[in-house]
Amino acid sequence: MQFAHASIAELSRALADKKVSAVELAQAHLDRIEAHQKLNAFLDVRPEVTLAQAAAADARLARNGKGDATPLTGVPIAHKDIFVTKDFYSTASSKILRGYRSPFDATVVENLTQAGMVTLGKTNCDEFAMGSSNENSAFGNVLNPWDPGAVPGGSSGGSSAAVAARLAPAATATDTGGSIREPGACTGVTGTKPTYGRPSRWGMIAFASSLDTAGLMTRSAEDAALVFNQMLGFDPKDSTSANRPREDYTRHLNLDVKGLKIGVPKEFFGGPLQPDVEAAVREALAEYKRLGASLVDISLPNAELGIPVYYVVAPAEASSNLARFDGVRYGHRAANYTDLTDMIKKSRSEGFGAEPKRRILVGTYVLSHGYYDAYYIKAQKVRRIIADEFTRAFSQCDVIAGPVTLSVAFGFGEKAADPVAMYMADYYTVPGSLAGVPSMSIPCGFGAGPVNGKRPVGLQLIANYFDEARMLGVAHAYQRATDWHLRRPDGY
Repeated sequence: MQFAHASIAELSRALADKKVSAVELAQAHLDRIEAHQKLNAFLDVRPEVTLAQAAAADARLARNGKGDATPLTGVPIAHKDIFVTKDFYSTASSKILRGYRSPFDATVVENLTQAGMVTLGKTNCDEFAMGSSNENSAFGNVLNPWDPGAVPGGSSGGSSAAVAARLAPAATATDTGGSIREPGACTGVTGTKPTYGRPSRWGMIAFASSLDTAGLMTRSAEDAALVFNQMLGFDPKDSTSANRPREDYTRHLNLDVKGLKIGVPKEFFGGPLQPDVEAAVREALAEYKRLGASLVDISLPNAELGIPVYYVVAPAEASSNLARFDGVRYGHRAANYTDLTDMIKKSRSEGFGAEPKRRILVGTYVLSHGYYDAYYIKAQKVRRIIADEFTRAFSQCDVIAGPVTLSVAFGFGEKAADPVAMYMADYYTVPGSLAGVPSMSIPCGFGAGPVNGKRPVGLQLIANYFDEARMLGVAHAYQRATDWHLRRPDGY
């Protein structure tokens, strides 16, 4: 078995059967990370920390008869640099947090560490998770393993590239407006966002608190389900955490989709959707029909308002959350200043990149006197309408399916000069984010032509609140019938 190309389920069995040790597995992935540094997927790798965790995992596996180990003990994972960690830098890919070390681990990281997973390092991302292409990182672009001239998607581009290039079998990620699903689609991996409130936000460096959701990049839905079993759960430290009992996210992996009703929103097709993406998505829907599911036409008439609503609500919350970075308590502080106000101005000017500055200014504007009612309150009202539309849609169908992105991954610099064009990349993902419903991207093909033909396409699945297990089962049924999720870029 080539362990770098093995699924988490396969790695779990190999570790339990002593076919490989956690140390051997960790070292093999560290070697791959070293060999593929050009991707710039990782920001902080500390082999001594990783190998120490792996040795501890081997010790747990050796005494497994006492019930000490979990199915994930010894399995490697990478963490997006939005989650704070004690043993690795936590920068949110921003100069303002360069060199910051947290005194504690984020709950998501802690849960997986307690399960025995081995941390490979911290992955690159858009600064403060603000972006759709991973071009906003203060520490350089992440390359797409399928095509180094194409963006890996954002903001979790480092996590998706790491999984696509087989540098890690799984990586944590975050999704505020599409930052798991878009990079998942762009790099041909499975990107899964749970219901808002299902994963803890404690220790996530905040962007937009009512939207930020932790999730995963994995090769398959099965792998995501296995990790979610250990990752998700109520956290009393997080005021937005859903107080629900733990559940087994693998329980629907043998789901028979015969009779399943898949809702297909008419608003998700035509218009700006590129023909090659539509063709791949339509073929994926046809595969579900061949498996016995039925396609139901539904309507989400206000989904098209998702972009303007999101880009009012998210910047408003960002302007509040990022106010803590003032050069006083932690993070970057300007070297030369005359007084406190001058210090704060210079520290923020030097520390923040262009996109965080843009969103802070927009957010401050919409929250200011005279504009709060005109913009922010109206946006929140429309957000409620969009959420209600999803609720009504799920009375007609079991899951919703459609595209993730308007096109395959675009080239570096193609949209950098036009922020609005970049924001439109979130067209199909922000409605689900605003509603807080679980959703995911699964590989379903490639684009067309000499360039787009080597760039992956993702199918988006959206489920009702707290119905992640069934959504993962629906995805797994497709992945049992196809091999798109098993394909990997040349050279990896």
